[in-house]
Amino acid sequence: MALDACLAANSDAGLPPIDVSIAQGRMLELLVRANRAQNILEIGTLGGFSAICLARGLGDSGKLLTLELEPGYAAVARRNIDNAGQGDRVEILVGDATSTLQGLLEQGRVPFDLVFVDADKENYAAYLDYALKLSRPGALLIFDNVVREGRVVDPQSEDPKVPGTRKLYEMLKNHPKLDATAIQTVGAKKWDGFLMAVVREE
Repeated sequence: MALDACLAANSDAGLPPIDVSIAQGRMLELLVRANRAQNILEIGTLGGFSAICLARGLGDSGKLLTLELEPGYAAVARRNIDNAGQGDRVEILVGDATSTLQGLLEQGRVPFDLVFVDADKENYAAYLDYALKLSRPGALLIFDNVVREGRVVDPQSEDPKVPGTRKLYEMLKNHPKLDATAIQTVGAKKWDGFLMAVVREE
């Protein structure tokens, strides 16, 4: 019910319908539980749908920090997250994500156990760099929309979001600190996929 209400509120507020699907949200919740994550970073809040799913997987003392560029989106997300009963677990920071991430790094923020990235694809490579610096060994990093109906491997693609995704793949190839794979998905969100990487133990 809370997820349906979230999607309805997002639609009423005019947010773009680009949330993860309900099945994908459930997958995120289970990955949090499997990883036993207690400290999560999300880049790209939108209306809070994925944040609710991630927060549901946390233990009693777990916390989620989610970053959103648009103040209006963040306000909708705050209401949705509170209405879903996850308000005490979730902090929303509004502003440019790269600036916020640099600030977290300078503050010496406690390392994250899991990072979920579903934001502007043009900055995916930068987000990977920050995610790695802000995560503990063994942390799970998840990036959404990395297949784009096959356009990522189409040399003729004019999708403006493809170059940033390709750069993400290039960074991960033979990366000395990360083991990664991409998982294709087909369903309510058509043909796309997630990229998942684990930070190697030192």
